[in-house]
Amino acid sequence: MPQIEHQQFIKAPVEICFDLARNVDIHTQTTSKTKERAVGGVTEGLLEQGDTVTWEATHLGIKQRLTAKVTLMEPPHKFIDVMVKGAFQSFIHTHQFLEADGGTLMIDQFQYKSPFGIIGVAADKLFLERYMRKFIVSRAEELKKIAEKLNQH
Repeated sequence: MPQIEHQQFIKAPVEICFDLARNVDIHTQTTSKTKERAVGGVTEGLLEQGDTVTWEATHLGIKQRLTAKVTLMEPPHKFIDVMVKGAFQSFIHTHQFLEADGGTLMIDQFQYKSPFGIIGVAADKLFLERYMRKFIVSRAEELKKIAEKLNQH
């Protein structure tokens, strides 16, 4: 089961970073390259514990849907969402926010299991893990831009 971890320092308070990361509208902005949009469950505003959201996006040239549920919410330091329906066999995405050096260290931990047994394992090695890492890093960099711009005001 591959695990991807990415750390991003953001010059903004932990509360701002936490709320931006769980904001459905901001998620759509930070994933515009994949045309991601909320089409079911909570489709705008802030996600809370117990909420589900269904995302529609184009990944690897294929339009697909994925439903995730927020299973843990510890404001403003941590939340976890898990896939309940979608292309993966499973995934757990842990979002952590630590106060650090006048800003926030945002840590994404994404653990997933591909479908299709040995074929899925091969896909991980060939391209999927690299693709998912790039997706997570890109979203973190976009969140950083938004948070730091908000923090200037």
